Amino acid sequence: MIRAVVFDVGECLVDETREYGTWADWLGVPRHTFHAMFGAVIAQGRDYREVFQEFRPGFDLYEEREKRAAAGRPESFGEEDLYPDVRPALAALRDQGLWLGIAGNQTVRAGRILRELFRDDVDLIGTSDDWGASKPDPEFFKRVGAAVPFGVAEILYVGDRCDNDIRPARQAGMHTALVRRGPWATIQWNDVEAEELPTFRVEGLGELPDRVRRFSDPAR
Repeated sequence: MIRAVVFDVGECLVDETREYGTWADWLGVPRHTFHAMFGAVIAQGRDYREVFQEFRPGFDLYEEREKRAAAGRPESFGEEDLYPDVRPALAALRDQGLWLGIAGNQTVRAGRILRELFRDDVDLIGTSDDWGASKPDPEFFKRVGAAVPFGVAEILYVGDRCDNDIRPARQAGMHTALVRRGPWATIQWNDVEAEELPTFRVEGLGELPDRVRRFSDPAR
């Protein structure tokens, strides 16, 4: 039975198209060039942060975030950046009596934005900066498990990446759902792991309420 659903942030709840576009602008790189390199790095199985190194060797992401903030151009996202199925899916899952959480690799600033956007919608908002552990580190998923008031086998973790989300969450004993959107899921969708590891594979979050209901109560 699934009693809690915990969501990743980027490319699960938040469409990061605009944000990565602002990084291209900050680097002084054409957006289509930045996006092409981004896809190439992911397809090669490399860390996405290496994209920045391709354009500016020695690039320090945390340092540049601070520089952007000081220049009045901080990383940001808002209601307009949420995927359109997010609010309806959260409401439908809540109507089923499920405990809901959001936990991802995010900064303190992003955590504040998430709390403003979802303060009335979920029971937990946790970030890697809050916890001092980043996915796919097992410690991150231990923190998720410790924060949820149910056993890990009753948690469904929803994400868009096999490497950062699905594999480590499953190793932690959780159920998982891989949502097909964003660059990672699009590139990884037909990989063996993407086909075999997730409890569910969904095209969007709108599929989750029914999938969870049928999983928890097969007779329905």
